[in-house]
Amino acid sequence: MKTAAKIAGAILVCLALVLVVLRITGLNPIGDTPGPGNYPGLWLNGKVVSTPVTDWSFATQYRTDKVQTRTWYLIPHSVTTGFIVHNGQLYLTSMFAAGVPFPQGKSWVTNVMRDPHVRLKFGNNLYDCILSPVTDPDERAAVLGPREKQNAQPAASNATKGPVLHLFHAVSE
Repeated sequence: MKTAAKIAGAILVCLALVLVVLRITGLNPIGDTPGPGNYPGLWLNGKVVSTPVTDWSFATQYRTDKVQTRTWYLIPHSVTTGFIVHNGQLYLTSMFAAGVPFPQGKSWVTNVMRDPHVRLKFGNNLYDCILSPVTDPDERAAVLGPREKQNAQPAASNATKGPVLHLFHAVSE
């Protein structure tokens, strides 16, 4: 019995040390395009920008962003996502394949729906934000208007046979 307790204690100490190292190093998500071939990460590392962002136009110089969400088990979950900047406002995108339930189909989306406080990474800068799903059809149409002209099917909000693109409006904290 004492041996089992020692082994369990050693395992817990090792796990705690691994978490401390990962917290210090960050473990950013791997990949620069959303979707297959990417791997999620934990804490994002970089320089925290404390000034609230009112115009996200600078983000257009990047292809993607990284978003860190809060999980129910208290270890962050971060992924690479796409985004759209419309009139200086930032919208994160999440493509759901046909038949995949929203929000359960993606861990990061499930986390955002439970706790909308996130940390975004552009370049080496980190921004604390609140995400809210875009449910207003007029806002959705305005944001996706230019995109729909290029590729109508993925942008469709009520697609039953194809993928569905969900939008999340980011507001700096």
